[in-house]
Amino acid sequence: MKTIKDVTIADKRLLIRVDFNVPLDKQQKITDDSRIQAVLPTLKYALDQKAKIIVASHLGRPKGKIAPEFSLKPAAERLSVLLNQPAQLASNCVGESVEAMVAAMKPGDIVVLENLRFHPEEEKNADSFAKSLAGLCDVYVNDAFAVSHRANASVEAITRFAPISVAGLLMKNEMDYFEKAMTTPDRPLVAVIGGAKVSSKLAALENMLLHVDKIIIGGAMANTFLCAMGHSTGKSLVETDLVETAGTILKKASEKGVKIYLPVDGITATQVEATAASAVFPVQEIPDDKMILDIGPATSLLYAEALQGAKTIVWNGPMGVFEMMPFSKGTFDMVNHVIASGAITIVGGGDTDAAVHQSGRANQITYISTGGGAFLELLEGKTLPGVAALTKG
Repeated sequence: MKTIKDVTIADKRLLIRVDFNVPLDKQQKITDDSRIQAVLPTLKYALDQKAKIIVASHLGRPKGKIAPEFSLKPAAERLSVLLNQPAQLASNCVGESVEAMVAAMKPGDIVVLENLRFHPEEEKNADSFAKSLAGLCDVYVNDAFAVSHRANASVEAITRFAPISVAGLLMKNEMDYFEKAMTTPDRPLVAVIGGAKVSSKLAALENMLLHVDKIIIGGAMANTFLCAMGHSTGKSLVETDLVETAGTILKKASEKGVKIYLPVDGITATQVEATAASAVFPVQEIPDDKMILDIGPATSLLYAEALQGAKTIVWNGPMGVFEMMPFSKGTFDMVNHVIASGAITIVGGGDTDAAVHQSGRANQITYISTGGGAFLELLEGKTLPGVAALTKG
């Protein structure tokens, strides 16, 4: 996979696909600009090389229609501040007015195209739309790892029409760290998998049985595994149709010599409320009227011990309903355990990312992925369409 550093870009028009799908408040103010910050190294490199920079992104789900609340205007304004130079917002992302704007660019200029998803052809991966986008540039740069699991026109089809297609520095980082985690890891390699549903992580779990030495399971998805082991989980969220599948995964893990760790106790409540009274119970004694909403203290201690000696840790998914204070300790303890292990630590997924940042220790994690769905698809062993498009031929 060639990167932006492998091609000559001075005085060239670069269309850089980024992920500026940032959260906005009701006043259209950005509440978290980390996605913009993540691509600054690529943009600054292109500026240093005197390239003409055309930034392309989507924002939200306007469903193929122009919707002012999904304009990239706030992102263009924030980018101008972060780079300390104007980033001019185009009125569209294709068409004569955009072409005229790009034709007038000088080296070092930045134009931000309006929301790609204002056009239904973007999500349909339409060749005609991709060709129009490609016509704006001499070099296409994909620096949007977080959307590279989607075969969209600005991610996949565009590579068939752009003269040159390369990866940005963020994309390269993401793929390098993932390879370090799953393809050529320092061992023991431990996967920490949490979140609500086994169904969303099933393919990842099955693929990881082929790669990891241990799997630590937390979050509501652990309940389905506890049921497979014969435990009653009260009113806890359980995917009853996957209890048998969970049992099969436990059996396969045993056959392959992969150790699986499950909760031994849980913090419970009768409802998912921040004000709910909570109590700790061993998993053998969960009352019928309660639900498990976080791993308990004994489980946290067990998981800390399981992580000792790990050389590489991949973590996707929280240990409980960490957004609510009574059920957040397990996830925040896991942040501390992962850091204390001294291992190479790679974290992916929006909720896990949020929890790590809330803990105030994000700078002590080796790498935090910018992609939720894309990261999970890599854990499943899939090839991302956006990555495949850059590596073909």
